Amino acid sequence: MAQPVWLSFSVLPCHEGLTLRDFLRGQQVSATLIKAVKYRGSGFFADGLPVFTDLRVRAGMTVRFALPPEEPTTVEPQNIPLTIRYEDEHAMLLDKPAGMAVHPTLNAADGTLANGWMGLMARRGEEAVFRPVNRIDRDTSGLVLCAKNAYAAPILAGNVQKVYLAVLEGEPPAPEGEIAAPIARAEGSIILRQVAGGGKPSLTRYQIVARGGGLSLAAAVPVTGRTHQLRVHFSHIGCPLAGDELYGGSRARIGRQALHCARMTFTGPGGGTKQVECPLPPDMEALCRDMEKLTEV
Repeated sequence: MAQPVWLSFSVLPCHEGLTLRDFLRGQQVSATLIKAVKYRGSGFFADGLPVFTDLRVRAGMTVRFALPPEEPTTVEPQNIPLTIRYEDEHAMLLDKPAGMAVHPTLNAADGTLANGWMGLMARRGEEAVFRPVNRIDRDTSGLVLCAKNAYAAPILAGNVQKVYLAVLEGEPPAPEGEIAAPIARAEGSIILRQVAGGGKPSLTRYQIVARGGGLSLAAAVPVTGRTHQLRVHFSHIGCPLAGDELYGGSRARIGRQALHCARMTFTGPGGGTKQVECPLPPDMEALCRDMEKLTEV
């Protein structure tokens, strides 16, 4: 059986007199996790003694608790090779290939990133629940950030920025700028999205970094993170992603939407910002090489 993970926090003079609950909330321990430790875990300890959450903490105290056992998961562990771009005690960054779903679905019951993650954790002898902080489409490649425990998940989710590389058909009217256009589900479809007046506010920032052969390579940041946001926004300005037939692109040069999560910057528990980059996969790299008379902007 896997050994429990213990977390430890030092009480500083500025925390003097806070209740243990308020102190822990100040350390970014979620209310949900506090409740789970209290009722499903081994409880809280101050300087080695068991305590309740209404305890008034004192400067110099050391507060510790073990993460409670994970809830059972129905995701089947599978021996699927995974490319790990970064890992520490709280986070793992995986390089997801195009064509692999993040989660099992009716159309992809196994062979997913979640199955591979569970298999990796099982081989390590670790209890795990698959907690992706960001999710990308099946045919989008690149970085997926996974929280390794319940403490890290909300912290990572609130402190992550992503940069995508996208190959566009055509050239946007400006070499850099913003696309601010609301996005809604298309009527009669559970998949298709569209720009619509009653949609959710959505903002994309982009910069064209190269162009040639009727294509443009864009570095794009989906500020609001709506479903299919980059695909919808670039199609909206007349530059659909190469290969993205759902939103007007052509598969003449690539067999899937040319979209890749290439860089991620995040801050995990304990602070310290990390930036991780992920190289283009072979199909997008070949597409960029094939841009006729490629010209750096």
